[in-house]
Amino acid sequence: MKKSALFDALRAGILDLSLAPGSALDEVALCETYGVSRTPLREVLQRLSGEGYVTLEAHRGAAVSSMDLPVIRSLIQTAPMIYAAVARLAAENASPDGIETLKDAQRDFRDASTPADMAIHNHRFHEAIGTMADCPYLIPGLKRLLIDHTRMSQRFYDARTATERATIRKARDQHDAMIAAFEDRAPAEAVRLTLDHWALSRDGIGRFVMPSPLPLDPTQEIRDAV
Repeated sequence: MKKSALFDALRAGILDLSLAPGSALDEVALCETYGVSRTPLREVLQRLSGEGYVTLEAHRGAAVSSMDLPVIRSLIQTAPMIYAAVARLAAENASPDGIETLKDAQRDFRDASTPADMAIHNHRFHEAIGTMADCPYLIPGLKRLLIDHTRMSQRFYDARTATERATIRKARDQHDAMIAAFEDRAPAEAVRLTLDHWALSRDGIGRFVMPSPLPLDPTQEIRDAV
C-alpha cells in the first residue's frame, strides 16, 4: 500500500470513529493490516500528527487524538471565530471552481444516508470553503477543528427524533444559502449564515457532551421495544 493510501485509510478511520479517540495505535498490527513496513508507517504517523489526527509520545508510541473536555471547550470557543473569518475570505475570493466543489460536497451531503457519511461530506464542504478562502494562516486551524467537529457530529447526525431530522434539514438548507452567498460575493451574509450554521453544531456538541438523561424506569424502553 502506498503511503498516500495508508494516510487516507487511517484518516478515514479516525474521522468515522472506527479508530476511537484516545486509542493507542499498534504499529505491528497496523503494518500487518495494511501490508507495510515500519518506516513508511512511521512517516504516515508523523504526517497525521502534524495535521492533528494523532499524538506521538516518546516511549509510548502513537494514539488517536483525544476529545476530552479541554479539547471540546477549546473547540466551542474558537470555532465560530475561525469559521466566520474563513467564510468572509471565501466570499471575497469565490471562484467558479470553488463553488462547484462546494456544490459537489453539498449534493453528497444531501444524499448521505448514514451519520458517518453525513459527517464526512460536511467535512468536505467546510474544507472546500477553507480552500476557497486561500489563507495560509487560517487553513491549518480550520483543518484541525474540523477533525473534532467531524467526529462529534456523528452523534447529532444520528437523527432518531423528528426534531433531530428537522435540524439536519435546516443544516442542508443553510449549506445552500451559504453557497448562494459565496456566489454573490456577499461576505457579511456569508458570515451571518456561517454563524447560524455553527449554532446548530454548537447545540449538537452540547448533546454530545451531555447526552439525554437515563429514563426514570430503565426497563420501560425495553418494554416499549418489544
